[in-house]
Amino acid sequence: MTSRSAPTAVSVARPAAGTGPRPRSGRSQRPVWMGEPSKLGVGARGLVLGLGCLAVLVPFWAVLMTSIASPEEVNRAGGFVLWTNEPTLDSYRAVLSGGIVTRALLVSAGITVVGTALSLVSTIALAYALSRPDSLLQKPILLMTVFTLLFNPGIIPMYLTVKQLGLLDSYLALILPVLVNAFNVIVMRAFFQGIPGELRESAYIDGAGEMRILLRIVLPLSKAVVSVIGLFYAVAYWNAFFSAMLYLQSSEKWPLQLVLRTYVVNNTPIGSDQLSSNLENLPPQISVQMAILVISVLPVLFIYPFIQKHFAKGLMVGAVKG
Repeated sequence: MTSRSAPTAVSVARPAAGTGPRPRSGRSQRPVWMGEPSKLGVGARGLVLGLGCLAVLVPFWAVLMTSIASPEEVNRAGGFVLWTNEPTLDSYRAVLSGGIVTRALLVSAGITVVGTALSLVSTIALAYALSRPDSLLQKPILLMTVFTLLFNPGIIPMYLTVKQLGLLDSYLALILPVLVNAFNVIVMRAFFQGIPGELRESAYIDGAGEMRILLRIVLPLSKAVVSVIGLFYAVAYWNAFFSAMLYLQSSEKWPLQLVLRTYVVNNTPIGSDQLSSNLENLPPQISVQMAILVISVLPVLFIYPFIQKHFAKGLMVGAVKG
């Protein structure tokens, strides 16, 4: 009886791990957005960026040079001056000599400081209350806030409301109607919700109340968002002119932006009675107008770098939340 032999197993040689063919590495295997840019692309982007910077800087430079140019240079140029060999500050002395521009500058500064402070306090209080799920009427108030974000009341209803409240020709008419911005409330509420709840619970155990938690825990961790929202409110109050044009009836209460619109945008002549009664020879009209424009822009340019430093510090503090 013959015995069959077991079939021999055919072994298939497999490549060892790591010895098989590898995909080619090189620039051709990278996605388009990960590839190294060509010299032509870098040059084109640099050219576009340079042209954009020139489009912003050249007009501001012309405004600055015209505001400090001498009357002879302004007359020779027939308008804007790109370079002055005889700089003078006569236009700034005329503007800041105690006339309507000086008064308007003080009004704008006061409205910006007071309005920003009140808006920040109101926004922080409302956003913190809406970030707590156990707050009274949290959902209805949140829906009302979002509703105001989607639907604007309009100019006529707002004017009638301000008139019925007796706020016409009052500085409160420039602050109270825009005291709280719904978008800023939503942004700050989302930031407050990102703060770990364990911090609040530990504070509750130590006997802290809601006000102490807000002032000692939540706000120190929210410097970034508070700085951003504060800058939004400050720029909005500083640049507002339409509400002043609607609600303020006397020119003595005009803010700087309304003066800027009247005497620069509308090209209304500026006389010595609008600036100061002590001035005999006024600088050229265009120099005075450009001086008003520079004064209205400089506060934001000077304040923003300092606020930006607080942004970075707030982000670093708010990042440590564990």
